[in-house]
Amino acid sequence: MSEHPSSQAYARYHPAVQQWIYNQGWDRLRDVQERAAALISAGQRDVIIASATASGKTEAALLPICSALARRQEQGFGSGVAALSVSPLKALINDQYERLAGLADPLGLRVHRWHGDAPASGKARVLRAPEGLLLITPESLEALFVRHGDRVSRIFSGLRYVVIDELHSFIGTERGAQLQALLHRVEEAIGRRVPRIALSATLGDFSAAADFLRPRGGAEVAVVSSTEPGGEIRLQVRGYVHPATQPEPGQEPADRAAIADHLFRTLGRTDNLVFANSRAAVEVYADMLTQRAARAQVPARFLAHHGSLSKEVREHVEERLKDPGTPVTAICTSTLELGIDVGSVDSVAQIGAPPTVSGLRQRLGRSGRRPGQPAVLRTYVTEPELSSGIAPADTLRPELFQTVAMTELLISAWYEPPDDTGLHLSALIQQILSISARHGGARAGRLFTTLCETGPFRRVDRATFARLLRDMGRRQLLEQSADGALLPGREGERLLGHYSFYASFHTSLDYRLVADGYTLGSLPVDRPILPGALLIFSGARWRVISVDTAQRVIELTAAEAGKPPVFPGAGGEIADQVRRRMFQLYRSGDIPGYLDAPARTLLAEGRAAFHAYGHSTRRIFAQDSDTLLFPWRGDRIMNTLAAVLGMRGLAVSQDGLAITVGGCTPDRLLEVITSLAAGPPPKSVTIAAAVRAKQHDKYDRYLSEELLNLGYAGRALDVSGAWACLTELVSGGGGPR
Repeated sequence: MSEHPSSQAYARYHPAVQQWIYNQGWDRLRDVQERAAALISAGQRDVIIASATASGKTEAALLPICSALARRQEQGFGSGVAALSVSPLKALINDQYERLAGLADPLGLRVHRWHGDAPASGKARVLRAPEGLLLITPESLEALFVRHGDRVSRIFSGLRYVVIDELHSFIGTERGAQLQALLHRVEEAIGRRVPRIALSATLGDFSAAADFLRPRGGAEVAVVSSTEPGGEIRLQVRGYVHPATQPEPGQEPADRAAIADHLFRTLGRTDNLVFANSRAAVEVYADMLTQRAARAQVPARFLAHHGSLSKEVREHVEERLKDPGTPVTAICTSTLELGIDVGSVDSVAQIGAPPTVSGLRQRLGRSGRRPGQPAVLRTYVTEPELSSGIAPADTLRPELFQTVAMTELLISAWYEPPDDTGLHLSALIQQILSISARHGGARAGRLFTTLCETGPFRRVDRATFARLLRDMGRRQLLEQSADGALLPGREGERLLGHYSFYASFHTSLDYRLVADGYTLGSLPVDRPILPGALLIFSGARWRVISVDTAQRVIELTAAEAGKPPVFPGAGGEIADQVRRRMFQLYRSGDIPGYLDAPARTLLAEGRAAFHAYGHSTRRIFAQDSDTLLFPWRGDRIMNTLAAVLGMRGLAVSQDGLAITVGGCTPDRLLEVITSLAAGPPPKSVTIAAAVRAKQHDKYDRYLSEELLNLGYAGRALDVSGAWACLTELVSGGGGPR
């Protein structure tokens, strides 16, 4: 068609794809769409497509894929699923399923979705007559292997492409290791390599991402990174002070009240996302904003969205966001961070310091999607009131400085580099069980070859693998038949028989929360919840009517008061570069223009405390009978330093920016640090052996102490970085004050 005469990519596409582009009203293709088309159409190389949120990454992959599949279909090439797209979220799959229908239908391509909430009829159709494009989660792909292992080869016999959406969300996780293993097993089942196309908006290191995408073949992965300038970004960091005294019963803390007041005034008539760092914080602010709407006698436009809410509740919020006629603000966790289409969001707010720079970038990218519309981000930061009882580290205003450091790194386009150095033994246990169940038994040598020697668990050597199999046998996960094959043992059969097996991450037995017959969501209950208890959930206030422990159901009714439930969870790991940038900010005199007046005051207070205590020249400080060490390094190095100091008999705890050494003088701590720096660093497993709490991932409870040490060393320690820090402390004037 003549509408895009200069586009080589457009000329490659099937006429029906060209028509689809014309119908979208596009006046051009984005740069990643132009550059990725030839690579993907050739169907030979793995490709990473990296560009900002809402910049056309999905279309950059799917337009050439759909064109190629349509032409193959017209030429009468075989059956089977032709393209497999793996996404981290069920909601993302649902969104893409709807978006793909308009593109695939004119091409005669079928699109299927397979996840825990997808209709059973669609899954049955894939099993009966596999074809077209299959959108799936890693957990459902795992279930396909375990429950329909004899059909996997037939289902994927015609597979030509694999797409991995939101690649960064998988790297370095047990879920990512599971995905790598599953894709390797798909290729093994069909006897050939299949090109992989990965999409991401926040990759800090393309070589590491390429190695993850194609283990042992990262050097051959093509990277298509957008060179188009980003749109306008408007930033503001707002500062607040948390009073030292507790509020009167029934009163809101002054800092939270001020934040809620500003959100209510600013966001009341537009579509917005407000990211809180926990589900409890989501519930608190959703309730506070709803109460303000009630007092102002205006329609409630503030809705909660997090993973414990039911699918129906979450989808209602998403539909409200998409509807231009009903302005709504969603208070959410990371559930709305990834690429779900929620329409044109006017602005994004972040309450508290962001968990990571890459997460902040994802969140910012949810706004500014309309042509000419800037991306707007407001961050709300609270620091404690300066008083006689304030901790020394809090005088440095670390929440504000972490926020500014991450914002500055965001502006400079730095993101946390992918880290996939762990052994992922928990995911390996899962895959061993999955393969042995699929084949009715498997030889140890074959398992090692499939998963480690040629598979993604390349850091697990033969000796470590043998120790893992012995641990699994000792815990009755595996047993050996007379002919030597490994079969699921009694405990292994129990795990395989439960729906939670397919997930590589922890799942809990939650209680359903039900009001007037409608399921609001679920709640992990670690402590008793009694009738009469008051809750805030789904942004509303409830009283518990009854608790059915057998059915795990909590009945609720509307109430006048409530408090948020306790949710488990942890924040993100702070990268080394973030803490280094914080240190630079303390020593700088620059005042970012995006800080409001109270935030500038907090910045000045933090810098004044930094210089008053001598942090620019010292790292070790006395505090009563204890000593504080400020390394200004990331969490993994801090963790390693704390462990090695503990090995020297010191009583150590980590407190944000500082490592507290109890009952120790600064001179004594410096002696220990000097001694450590002068000697060779111990092996990481030796340090891990001194750490008590090492179980972290789902199946770690089945590991021996020896393997727990190996897993912890790879996941949580940075010995070379810690020793570089020790050397810097000794040579750089880190002496006591």
